[in-house]
Amino acid sequence: MKRITCILGLLISSLGFSQQELKLDIADALVIRSLEFSYEKYISVENSFGISALFNLADQETAFRYNENMMITPYFRHYFSADAQWNFFGEGFLGVNFGKTNSTGSDVLQNYTDAALGVAVGTKYISKGGLIIDAYAGIGRNLFGTDSPALVPRAGLNVGWRF
Repeated sequence: MKRITCILGLLISSLGFSQQELKLDIADALVIRSLEFSYEKYISVENSFGISALFNLADQETAFRYNENMMITPYFRHYFSADAQWNFFGEGFLGVNFGKTNSTGSDVLQNYTDAALGVAVGTKYISKGGLIIDAYAGIGRNLFGTDSPALVPRAGLNVGWRF
């Protein structure tokens, strides 16, 4: 019984600071025909973790598009100015990406799966009513595949809601 009470107490205390955010990357949706959704959970006033899912809707032949057809990106953010409406943050991420590339120089596209480790920086505006706007940019490097692109961009302009 003591173990159950202890575990329940730890669970409740970890959920005590439970600010969460849902966001949509509007720049990707409007400019390059892709959808990126994000969920972020704060573990303290200065730190959060989240996950993003990118789905590329543009045709493979389009001149300007991400190489990735899909990318799942767990990330950790540290906020440097937690008490202001405008917050500056640094981010570390691991992006698992899937796509098609032309690494051999021929016309044949090859499927690839890889994971990129990277960093990003950005800023976030939080209104008193819960509206969120954040902008960030960064870059990661694919670690495992030989057919995948060497670098993976991470950039966005998100609009969302804090609850």
